[in-house]
Amino acid sequence: MAILAAGVGFSVRGGILGQWAEQFGFTMTELGTITGGGLTGFGLVIIVTSLFADKIGYGKLMIAAFVLHFVSAVLTLATPAFFASGGKDAAYWCLFSAMFIFAIGNGVCEAVVNPLTATLFPNNKTHYLNILHAGWPAGLVLGGLASTFMSAKVDEAGKVLSAAVDWKIQMSLFLIPVILYGVMLLGQKFPKSEAASAGVTVGQMIGSVIAPLFIVLLVIHALVGYVELGTDSWISKITGTIMASPANGLKLFVYTSTLMFALRFVAGPIVHSISPLGLLFVSGVLGAIGLTMLGNAEGVVMCVVAATVYACGKTFLWPTMLAVTSERFPKGGAVAIGLMGGMGMLSAGLLGGPAIGYKQDYFATKNLEAKAPETYARYAVAEPKGFLFLPEIKGLDGAKVGVLSDEGKELANVGAVLAKEGKTDKNHENLAKWWEAAKATSVADAKPVTAATLEGGRMALKVTAAVPAVMAVLYLLLIFYFKATGGYKALHVSGEQIAGGVEGPGEG
Repeated sequence: MAILAAGVGFSVRGGILGQWAEQFGFTMTELGTITGGGLTGFGLVIIVTSLFADKIGYGKLMIAAFVLHFVSAVLTLATPAFFASGGKDAAYWCLFSAMFIFAIGNGVCEAVVNPLTATLFPNNKTHYLNILHAGWPAGLVLGGLASTFMSAKVDEAGKVLSAAVDWKIQMSLFLIPVILYGVMLLGQKFPKSEAASAGVTVGQMIGSVIAPLFIVLLVIHALVGYVELGTDSWISKITGTIMASPANGLKLFVYTSTLMFALRFVAGPIVHSISPLGLLFVSGVLGAIGLTMLGNAEGVVMCVVAATVYACGKTFLWPTMLAVTSERFPKGGAVAIGLMGGMGMLSAGLLGGPAIGYKQDYFATKNLEAKAPETYARYAVAEPKGFLFLPEIKGLDGAKVGVLSDEGKELANVGAVLAKEGKTDKNHENLAKWWEAAKATSVADAKPVTAATLEGGRMALKVTAAVPAVMAVLYLLLIFYFKATGGYKALHVSGEQIAGGVEGPGEG
């Protein structure tokens, strides 16, 4: 239920990025950095908490996760007040902070549930860790369904017919599963991890993972975090653009999340047939193919086909990587799994979300600047921004693009409400003043801006496809490595091995 709550929060946030762009004027790069804040803290906290999880106690940590999740929702809902008093920068830091706190709650939770599941089912880790993480797509489905029903309605030409339900109402839905798992914590008793129960100290846990193989697994899981969670932060928005319908983008996200939920319950039989590394290799190949297909897809049918391939590719990556880590480094206990999960989240937050947002800005900017330079000048932000070592660019202003997409209807509505209440808003006044000047060319601007946005999303997906392709190569090399050293074997704290990684049905 706790992982489901995290999935709902992540999914709802993905469905309201467009509203944040329109209301606060964020570029895709800025939105990517905000969503990255919802993953970066996640990774740091998993790592730190895993070092002390058994000492503090799993029950206390889960209560802390509940409090953090609740606070993050309250702070997110306070963003409009920050925007009114401090403008775009204040809204940015409010949302970033809220997402960071949300991530800390997720990280504390993740530091508990993974080693706990490995402890409860020591002889069937891959199967049960996949089932545990079925809670994530379940949360994505529930949040995605809610966002679908509350999203903006558009006609076949892409013109907005009705605005989306206010994002604050959508975000409030996240509090429902949070309160549920908070209530479910009452009266529960939690065991220690498998390693801690066997008397392994934290120092011994850390010592057991100082190995070349573990470093290789860390690097691969960083790639998993980049491609899975980084892409998930954007996928509904990008596919919604491809299909010219935000609602269809959310529906597709719900469909792929439902597919992931179902598939994670059958990981055990698959692993018995092709081994955990074989499953990971196939997943990497399908992920690369799926993202490439999505980047080239035309229309709803091809988007569904491509998204199906991609979903099958990403389904087993995260939990199976945790299972491989636990099987090969059982003495690492909560520390080994925590380091792995933390690395994946850090990569998704620091690299995946922001980099994919930057790619969208970069390719959209290049497209619009080349084909309609005057339009680009009207819709670009004032200050250029880069990402890491990549060049600075002036991305498209989300607020201006949003006004263009609905021909200023929502802008006029907000102006009417402010006038009725006798209030003024400097941000609204500036946007309204800009629209008065840009309205005359809006019909001519609409087509190139839409085309540029679409090009940005497509290219971002196609470039990102290189990441699972690299993962597939690394998995193949690991398969060859284990074949050369006697085959993949699951290890236990006692030192016993289960040949070939095929585990019995017992739970120890």
